Amino acid sequence: MFDKIVIANRGEIALRILRACRELGVKVVAVHSEADRDLKHVRLADESVCIGPAASADSYLNIPAIISAAEVTDAEAIHPGYGFLSENADFSEKVKQSGFVFIGPNAETIRMMGDKISAKRAMLAAGIPCVPGNNDPLSDDSKKNLKLAQEIGYPVIIKAAGGGGGRGMRTVHTEAALLNAISMTKAEAGTAFGNATVYMEKFLEDPRHIEFQVMADSHGNAIHLGERDCSMQRRHQKVVEEAPAPGISEAQRKTIGERCAKACVDIGYLGAGTFEFLYEKGEFYFIEMNTRVQVEHPVTEMVTSFDIVKEQLRIAAGERLSITQDQVKIQGHAIECRLNAEDPRTFMPCPGTIDQFHMPGGPGIRCETHIYNGYKVPPYYDSMIGKLIAHGEDRNSAIARMNTALSEIIIDGIKTNIPLQHDIMNDSAFAAGGQNIHYLEKKLGIY
Repeated sequence: MFDKIVIANRGEIALRILRACRELGVKVVAVHSEADRDLKHVRLADESVCIGPAASADSYLNIPAIISAAEVTDAEAIHPGYGFLSENADFSEKVKQSGFVFIGPNAETIRMMGDKISAKRAMLAAGIPCVPGNNDPLSDDSKKNLKLAQEIGYPVIIKAAGGGGGRGMRTVHTEAALLNAISMTKAEAGTAFGNATVYMEKFLEDPRHIEFQVMADSHGNAIHLGERDCSMQRRHQKVVEEAPAPGISEAQRKTIGERCAKACVDIGYLGAGTFEFLYEKGEFYFIEMNTRVQVEHPVTEMVTSFDIVKEQLRIAAGERLSITQDQVKIQGHAIECRLNAEDPRTFMPCPGTIDQFHMPGGPGIRCETHIYNGYKVPPYYDSMIGKLIAHGEDRNSAIARMNTALSEIIIDGIKTNIPLQHDIMNDSAFAAGGQNIHYLEKKLGIY
């Protein structure tokens, strides 16, 4: 195991990684921006290094500064968390070239899975079902593109090969709108991702978003930890996640999960990862792979009693997976509500000072947050300030416990989305389970 690592992130995920390191006896170096000197994990770390001004581009996305911090503190490895540089192949490569261990997959794998076209090809080769569409970049041949759309069948969706986070995609319902949509998506992709390549797929109109958690080591072993349902979304951003997914049978879990684990072996994957699918009419369709730990990993941890972050560290240190597939057991149900510093109606970010914070408790309740009384939520980063997780013997129990926890939690001084989360937990359609990815936006009147 490592003696010391750098946590190249901020907020609740940085604190989560620090806690895993403490359990394994690993020292921690917290790198931070000038705006984040008072973050909880910075205060708790063995060492801290300021790597730049508040702006992400000058701090958390500053590769030379992060590597320099590892050098001056004699760290051995760097954990990227999620977001920022976590899926940046160049970062992974430069970390390795500088003599450190990147706690995640190698650069080649990140590049392969970061490009939606090459990822789709790799998944088809591994026997994983994909959304019907073309497996090659769209050309500038208008007639060819019109014919392709006709063959796939409207509606279709144009996607950026290097896209993510819900950006770089357009739905097209008619032939008249196709060519303009392709042109606009190419322009947007070139600006946002530095890669103007786009491709075309069938647009699934009422799918759910279901993803499988995987872990793979450097010894040819891979397992899956079951699935999560992340269909409660707003503008392609997840709001509520749960495990296991309502209505998914044990046979479906076994079939798709084992294919995902096999795909990890086929592509030489290393560490924690997530295969994301659209699920419609009983069929799974691969859309992308996230080559990092996910925001919603706690729900999987709660139903499997398996520590994903500690396993990341063990795998990066060269150890074999600590469990086999037949040792993975799904027990009970877990739900996660993302807590955001934002107006619950307009969704405008709401930075400011936390005047009072009270964390909920009770059986099955887990709260992952970096905030505390007097903490100032900065305006420079994502508005998420924490996650509330409830585990119960079944889904109804988990919802009831989440409702209680949402009633107990106090965050005064700023606006949060807690009222929205309360509303979702008391929604009859959510209680029934199995709603599609458009349900929440329709409920909010923005779809």
